[in-house]
Amino acid sequence: MRRKIGTGLMVCGVALSVFAMAGALSGCKPLPPSKDPKLFTPEEARGAQVFQTKCARCHYPTTTRGLHGPGLQAITKVKSMPSGAPPTDERLTATILHGHGMMEPVPMKDEDMPYLLAYLHTL
Repeated sequence: MRRKIGTGLMVCGVALSVFAMAGALSGCKPLPPSKDPKLFTPEEARGAQVFQTKCARCHYPTTTRGLHGPGLQAITKVKSMPSGAPPTDERLTATILHGHGMMEPVPMKDEDMPYLLAYLHTL
């Protein structure tokens, strides 16, 4: 019986190693962490307030886990947004103001957008 348990553990260990190696070879990298709010510039802090009033009901900021919309961790640091478009400030602005797919347009004052973008770059 000990032999079967030992073999089972060895098989599990090999399987985990294979999965870890497959992840490494496929280019899976952990996303960079979000900036510590204590280190925010005044612009980023104001953008965090805009996010809380305009975006937080649908998006988590510091995880990729979805709420009503996708989580936004590293949204400006990845090659493409969930829509497949590159995460440029212009594309983010267009998506926010005009909506995309299931996302409704978000009405926003012109002066708030640069602050929101500054905050999004901290995620």
